[in-house]
Amino acid sequence: MTAKPTPHTELIRLMQDLVAQGINRGASGNASVRHGRGMLITPSALLPDALTPETLVEVDLDGRYDHPLKPSSEWRIHRDIYAARADIDAIVHTHSTHAVALACLREPLPPFHYMVAMAGGCDIRCSDYAIFGSEALSRTALAALEGRTACLLANHGLIACGSSLDRAATLASEVEHLCEAYLKARAVGEPVLLTDTDITDVLERFERYRQGQLD
Repeated sequence: MTAKPTPHTELIRLMQDLVAQGINRGASGNASVRHGRGMLITPSALLPDALTPETLVEVDLDGRYDHPLKPSSEWRIHRDIYAARADIDAIVHTHSTHAVALACLREPLPPFHYMVAMAGGCDIRCSDYAIFGSEALSRTALAALEGRTACLLANHGLIACGSSLDRAATLASEVEHLCEAYLKARAVGEPVLLTDTDITDVLERFERYRQGQLD
């Protein structure tokens, strides 16, 4: 009989899958899931292949933990998102190539394609710059995520959130693909952007799809 996945095994599987897909490399990126009175998060500077359930770090919403390994240097972002957003139960942070490229331009991902609305609005914002692991980065990430479930971090990477690890990972993969398509389109011309009305229609259609109301 196959053992039922646990938050620990799901986090490990996710981190290893992100490397297999080329979305992360080495020990870059991190992920967490809401757990108990806080969160379960990947440790700092440990390769995904070296992860075991015992290496994952439980951190409460006050930032306290009791573990020989340190949590990811970006634990503040995860903690602050969970504290501010009851709709989010999982967070994935990646350094995927095309998301990083657009983040280094410090530009948002505009509505050049209807799937941009997957993140909840008419664009995917890029945060202001702040050094990694800082409270300032956490603040600017929260601002960029207002009304969204994904954002770019200036000169850094991508954050994707969801109600589950699979949803957060799917969104991270989709945003990376969209960043790649957008940058390729810009290399040969200026993409035609959808209007606010177009995106509102898409969001309404997404909602009907989630409720099983589409033909």
